[in-house]
Amino acid sequence: MKMAHIPNGTVTEISAADKAEELRSQQKEFVGLSFPTISSVGPNGAIIHYRPLPETNRTLTMNEVYLIDSGAQYVDGTTDVTRTMHFGTPSAFEKECFTYVLKGHIAVSAAIFPNGTKGHLLDSFARAALWESGLDYLHGTGHGVGCFLNVHEGPCGISYKTFADEPLEAGMIVSDEPGYYEDGSFGIRIENVVLVVPAKPKYNYRNRGSLTFEPLTLVPIQVRMMNTELLTQKELDWVNEYHRKCREVVGAELERQGRKEALEWLIRETQPII
Repeated sequence: MKMAHIPNGTVTEISAADKAEELRSQQKEFVGLSFPTISSVGPNGAIIHYRPLPETNRTLTMNEVYLIDSGAQYVDGTTDVTRTMHFGTPSAFEKECFTYVLKGHIAVSAAIFPNGTKGHLLDSFARAALWESGLDYLHGTGHGVGCFLNVHEGPCGISYKTFADEPLEAGMIVSDEPGYYEDGSFGIRIENVVLVVPAKPKYNYRNRGSLTFEPLTLVPIQVRMMNTELLTQKELDWVNEYHRKCREVVGAELERQGRKEALEWLIRETQPII
């Protein structure tokens, strides 16, 4: 699947999901998918746990939002990533909603919190920008991810629900995936898998110790979907640094594998926001 194929009407939700699986299967230590791919266009994207079937399969176009949530099992770990993109020109409302979701994603990813904090206390970080505009989403913000285990692995998570919620500890791996879903129109979700790591703030909670997150998922976040005027300098810096790391780490691997076209795409998608 290439972006050039989309105007031709030859790419569907199912064929895009199949292509993602085919590309993953070319990587060393690939075993299989970690869950059925959620590949959704336009109104199908607003169905949170949608799975494309022949009777619902829509074609990707230049004028609808596309959401893909996919992951795989590799011998050395389990992945889960969601990206939302537009192949033409997103509407002002789509960009606004995407940017609120991005602000929530960054707020969780960049959060610094004391040792012993439970994930549900971070859930509102992801929702604050949406709530301010009277929007919300009806699922948790994050779940534990196992290493070549379940893609939903306890005992930790980030959710408005407080049950089965163990404190976050360094070394835990969770997802960071706020979203927004406009019924009958589009769905937006931005998901990275993140690692809980020690942090060093100025006072460090008087020796109690503190934690933050380090993104393990390195996939560009589409700048075309952002209204960058709504982002603070700190948020812009986060996006630019994240994209720099994507380019550096993934770029080196694409170069090693001789995937020239993918490398060119990566460089285009990770240009700094000025």
